Amino acid sequence: MAKIVLGIGTSHSPQLSVPAAMWDVMRQKDETDPRLDYKALVAKAKPGLDAELTPEKFRERDEACQEAIKVLGDTLRKANPDVVVVFGDDQHEQFDDDNMPTFAIYHGKSLPVVKHTGRNLSGWKLAEEKGWAETAPEYETGSGLAEHLVRVLIDEEFDIARCNKLRPEIGVGHAFSFLYRRILPGGRVPMVPVMVNTYYPPNQPTPKRCYALGRAVRRAIDSWDSNQRVAVMASGGLSHVVIDEEVDAMVIDGLRKKEPQTLWKLPRERLWGGTSEILNWVALAGVVESMELKYLEYVTTYRSPAATGCGMGFAYWI
Repeated sequence: MAKIVLGIGTSHSPQLSVPAAMWDVMRQKDETDPRLDYKALVAKAKPGLDAELTPEKFRERDEACQEAIKVLGDTLRKANPDVVVVFGDDQHEQFDDDNMPTFAIYHGKSLPVVKHTGRNLSGWKLAEEKGWAETAPEYETGSGLAEHLVRVLIDEEFDIARCNKLRPEIGVGHAFSFLYRRILPGGRVPMVPVMVNTYYPPNQPTPKRCYALGRAVRRAIDSWDSNQRVAVMASGGLSHVVIDEEVDAMVIDGLRKKEPQTLWKLPRERLWGGTSEILNWVALAGVVESMELKYLEYVTTYRSPAATGCGMGFAYWI
């Protein structure tokens, strides 16, 4: 039977691929971001943020994040899995509001990765793309495992959507290409994308349902008639674009103490925008509940007086 050899959780924020010297440019973007009431956020931000907004602090936080990414990449290479199952969110890359499944699995035979240069990009976005590793235009998938997951999850009464084609102009979404662009540059390990609708109401799954999905994915992999070694990864989070250290602390506490009830009680009204990607970590927690947490790094990358930035999380289980 197949064996899960590694669990990985990683943030995938653009800020991870933008040099610290350009974080102030991202702040300027935040000031006019239509999703944010920037002035109101400044007014209610926690005191003492000025100490976080210096070039020295930016550099220190950036270096900590880059080291954490290296740790995860080195660990994944050492584990040498045959396939990686990735929990990630789709941000209108494959699905729009006319068709938005709660959970979907891609089971196509190949995985296109599209480089989006040539768009009219801002300076920080161009810097992000320069920070990405060069990728191949196409990768192999774990289609056999994907189809097994669909069958078993349906048997376990999860209503799983499936797709075997991706939009050619977009390719696989950013949550999934992060594996090849940052965690495993130059790697060719096949992937099974599991897309979770964390972003868009009204059909986002609850934390408890995501945890149950993770448990079911674990059972499905354990029952797969194969000798393949499987890694499972959560991509995204923790809190952003506005950092919510309280919610992040709940997540970390639940992971460290192996307390699913703590994760189930995450306040849904605060899981909005990028912070909703925490649900991918909750699904991963269901997979790795019997495994040992060996590494967890949490870095707050504040970039403005409005507390914008990302609560970066990096972890692995064996």
